[in-house]
Amino acid sequence: MKKLLLLIAVMTAVTTSYAQKMLVLYYSETGTTKTVAEELQKQLNADIESIEAVEPYSGNFQETIQRGQREMQSGEWPAIKPIQKKIADYDIIFLGYPIWFGTYANPIVTLVKENDFAGKTIVPFCSFGSGGLNTSTDALKKALPKATIKEGYGVRTARVAAAPKELDRFLKENGYKEGAIAPLPDYSEQKPVSDEEKALFDAACSSYQFPLGTPETAGKRTTDDSIDYKFIVKGRGFDGGESTSTIYVTVGKEQGAKPEFTQVVR
Repeated sequence: MKKLLLLIAVMTAVTTSYAQKMLVLYYSETGTTKTVAEELQKQLNADIESIEAVEPYSGNFQETIQRGQREMQSGEWPAIKPIQKKIADYDIIFLGYPIWFGTYANPIVTLVKENDFAGKTIVPFCSFGSGGLNTSTDALKKALPKATIKEGYGVRTARVAAAPKELDRFLKENGYKEGAIAPLPDYSEQKPVSDEEKALFDAACSSYQFPLGTPETAGKRTTDDSIDYKFIVKGRGFDGGESTSTIYVTVGKEQGAKPEFTQVVR
């Protein structure tokens, strides 16, 4: 009887989430986050709107870093154009951005300062070079204490082609989209890295523009589509001091698949 009541409660909660009105609201400088936002909109059949800076960023990596640092140091955040959609009309807002300096891009700072998200459910999604979903989600929780910030989705720019399939799983797992999906297995216990695992890690990470550190232990899981690894890595933080991070690597089962790192969690 208890199991039946629990099943009814879960089904009711999921049905309710489908009935809620959703908005995909995003900022994209180079188009990667836009690609993810449009895929979200398609899979959810939600409304969508982009955030635009009054003075657009150039899209040049170095110029964006320089401007972004000036804004952060001065506290003079970029002006954005007024949002056309009314946030008050939506129950769930998928909020998207690229990761800058380990957190959400500067136009999002302006967005959360100038708009009322109280009582809303916010689902972050982001694109990044190495990682930043966890840190940007924590920043949103601090900036929007009256909103409910849910688990989000992030994808490396180099792997944006994987977003449609990953989003399908993410949305079904979290009840935003109809459909059943088998849960992923847990990673095995962390063990010292073998020579084979070290070679796989290097193949996945060595081409990245910044050093990611040295793997010390690894856990592993096998899914229908891939073999995934969870590496605990020692390296240097942004301040130059010693740091520990978690780096996830995946290897598809298709012939000729190469190892790719999916994200760094610092």
